[in-house]
Amino acid sequence: MRGNVIVFGIEPIVWLKLIFVIVIFSLLFIIFGSVMRRWLKVEKKKRFSHNHVNDRHQKIDWTIRIIFIAFIILGSFINVTRDYTERIWFLEPWYLLFGLTILSEAVRALMEWKNGDNKNAYIFTLSQLIFSMILAISILRTNLFGMF
Repeated sequence: MRGNVIVFGIEPIVWLKLIFVIVIFSLLFIIFGSVMRRWLKVEKKKRFSHNHVNDRHQKIDWTIRIIFIAFIILGSFINVTRDYTERIWFLEPWYLLFGLTILSEAVRALMEWKNGDNKNAYIFTLSQLIFSMILAISILRTNLFGMF
């Protein structure tokens, strides 16, 4: 790539914009999480771990994950055979991942509410879920805040 050559129909500035949006999204999410954690007096969890409340929560969580993986595989096979304009929207992977996130975090909040040591943990989980969904939807609906 030399100068302003467009490679595969993508302008070079797109990658810089994408990195910028990811950094802003991550910073907002981290700041919101730390403020809410301090306000609700909830302990910090390990990053990228499952943090199940109990064995029942672990079984339910893994059942949800396996079902969504099956739907992603099935939906991919179904939608690949269809014309692009006739695809089934709720079998697209990004919709299924969005649903997986909402359902698994809602189950986590329910388990924290019923069985957790700190009763504010479920409020933290729900507030984090709502904040991330609002942020993600606003980014998608506004075309990354007019950047694309």
